[in-house]
Amino acid sequence: MKHLLCRALCSLTLLAPLGFLAPAAAQTTASPATKVQQFQLANGFTVMVKPDRRAPTAVHMVYVRVGSMDEVDGVSGVAHVLEHMMFKGTAELKPGEFSRRVAALGGRENAFTMRDATGYYQQIPAGKLEEVMKLEADRFAHNQWADEEFKHELEVVKEERRMRTEDAPRAGLWEVLNAAIYQASPYRRPVIGWMNDLEAMTPQDAREFFRRWYVPANAVVVVVGDVDPAQVLKLAQKYYGRIGAKPVPPRKPRQEPPQAGVRRVEFKAPAEQAYLALAFKVPQLTSFQATPDNDDALALTVLAAVLDGYSGARLARALTQGPDRVADSAGAGNGLWGRGPQLFTLDGVPAKGKTPEQVEAALRAEVAKVAKEGVTEDELKRVKTQWIAGEVYKLDSIMNQAREIGGYWTTGLPPDAGERLIERLKGVTAEQVKSVAAKYFGDDQLTVGVLRPQPVDPNRKPRTPPPGMRND
Repeated sequence: MKHLLCRALCSLTLLAPLGFLAPAAAQTTASPATKVQQFQLANGFTVMVKPDRRAPTAVHMVYVRVGSMDEVDGVSGVAHVLEHMMFKGTAELKPGEFSRRVAALGGRENAFTMRDATGYYQQIPAGKLEEVMKLEADRFAHNQWADEEFKHELEVVKEERRMRTEDAPRAGLWEVLNAAIYQASPYRRPVIGWMNDLEAMTPQDAREFFRRWYVPANAVVVVVGDVDPAQVLKLAQKYYGRIGAKPVPPRKPRQEPPQAGVRRVEFKAPAEQAYLALAFKVPQLTSFQATPDNDDALALTVLAAVLDGYSGARLARALTQGPDRVADSAGAGNGLWGRGPQLFTLDGVPAKGKTPEQVEAALRAEVAKVAKEGVTEDELKRVKTQWIAGEVYKLDSIMNQAREIGGYWTTGLPPDAGERLIERLKGVTAEQVKSVAAKYFGDDQLTVGVLRPQPVDPNRKPRTPPPGMRND
């Protein structure tokens, strides 16, 4: 829900630790990876199963390839509101009963909405998989609720927006910044929606969005854990296979036009410190084929790691250390892939007595230094070793594995995209990193956002989460 400034490794392994681990040590921490088995049901549902028998548990997820980028102006936030409404019942279940039943099975569950997709998950004892598949298939096909339930939940979402965006200065800046970065791309709208759109939203808006996008051919069932793929397929056919087939609505391309000059926005809000964000438009990885854009996307990911991929990386050393430091913190990240256009981001918090403009100059100087002098083989070796370790660490969590598989499917990538990515990154050269540092960081690709802090009311009390607010 909130904007997460993607750091160097976030595109590679969800929630993977970033600490150093030598490959020899990494190999002893996890069992060999099991391949994902993929099936297609007759009605269009994709089913992906990855056995992991280290514990008698399983994660069951449904990813729907619909998120905020599929909304239209006037109903921003409807994908997220619908996510909330999916917990409000079917013909068989009363509002809230879905969650109560999963808890009674000894499991935990939740959901999340992103720009590119909406996901629903349950982690349960492996022997309870059939029960949660039955529950999830029921609400996917038969979600229904009263108008009063919608009105109540909409107030919860509006309060969530107040807490996570309107009372969070940096999140507020990124909301304004995204609206300036993008002109045609639907990424310009916030996932949680504009407040005026939420205030005008009707129950019918959510119902129509559900009927339009929640169709079998637009969804994937992912199961990871102590399971047998043949049995999972049998259960999927029993519960998901009987849902009626419908075509996926056509999607307009909505390509972002080329930028023609630097854009700058300022955002004033009560805050303790100023904050600066630089967003550069860059190419995204669309496949693992060797093309100029794919190669550059990979090199940009390595550049981000060299700048901010480990403790004491370049930005930390240059901007946050020493008596003349300009920043309390500084970071870099590359979006790498997604259904929409991607960004390379630099950000920083000015040190006491320093300005956002000084931080901007220092951040851009570090990229210019790479463009002029390149990077060392030792730097490349260090970040590549961490990626290899991250691939091993992610196997420790079946939840991470399931989220990764679903995320790859959403983006149109194969289920072994993580392994393929590491192999491609291992081949990125110092010369490629130097080249992209010189190519993509001019003013014509840049949008700058500055948070100008305003006085904080010492008597203002923090908001209390409303009853029923989900941690999504």
